[in-house]
Amino acid sequence: MNKEELKEEKSKSKFLFIKKIFILLFLVLIIFGGYARFIGTSGLVIKEYSVVSERLPESFDGLKVVHFSDIHFGSIIGEDRLKKIVNSINELKPDLVIFTGDLYDESIKMSEDDKKALSNILKDVNAVIGKYAVSGNHDYSDNSYIDIMNKGGFTYLNSEEDVLYYKGSIPIRIVGFPSYINDEPNYIEVNDDYFTITLLHEPDGIDNLKYKSDVIMAGHSHGGQVRLPVIGALYTPYGAEKYYDEFYKTNKGDLYISSGLGTSILRLRYFNHPSINLYRFFTK
Repeated sequence: MNKEELKEEKSKSKFLFIKKIFILLFLVLIIFGGYARFIGTSGLVIKEYSVVSERLPESFDGLKVVHFSDIHFGSIIGEDRLKKIVNSINELKPDLVIFTGDLYDESIKMSEDDKKALSNILKDVNAVIGKYAVSGNHDYSDNSYIDIMNKGGFTYLNSEEDVLYYKGSIPIRIVGFPSYINDEPNYIEVNDDYFTITLLHEPDGIDNLKYKSDVIMAGHSHGGQVRLPVIGALYTPYGAEKYYDEFYKTNKGDLYISSGLGTSILRLRYFNHPSINLYRFFTK
């Protein structure tokens, strides 16, 4: 084999090697995309947390709270799947149910039938004490959000507080603020006389609070939606750039963030299945 033939042979080998690399990368991308689209978005994970506080009244010892968020109805979650999620919530027999916004997805136009179906499905969520909700930034894409939540039996909190009694005369307080991306919350001051649960949509809104809360629940971050081992979230949206993982201990209180149920922008989830949070509250 002469030099020219040898050079041509080496060139062919190099080309075949590069071609194999590109094919391999393409296959990895297909596998990654297929998993993230069809497997990563499936199932339902229940994340359990114990909340222990000497400030919690004894009558609330053993309280069970279910927190769900970011349905983005019409993304990967339709009526049938939402019904199954509601059944899973009810199987936990919660005393209190919390929704921290983004029932809607702004990219999807909701029909009147969709809205009616949502309120009927949410009405089936069972809770001993009550059901509370705040708005997410996507919920402003349609002006019927509050009506749907009210018809579904949820109390909507718009920079407001409420007191809850359970098996005793000493209450706890629940406070809720709407999305600060598409609204202008009135960050009211709250006394520290009662154990307090605060609801936000965007977790970064915690820095706007004018009081210290015992527990803060938020959504919006989707836990990054696409996560990698060790690295964690690859991207988090505005409003969840500082706080986006499951839990933070802050000077405004213990912050718990739901990774959510639906998807936004990309219909993908990776190492981050749809989930709801279950909290068990105990006195010290």
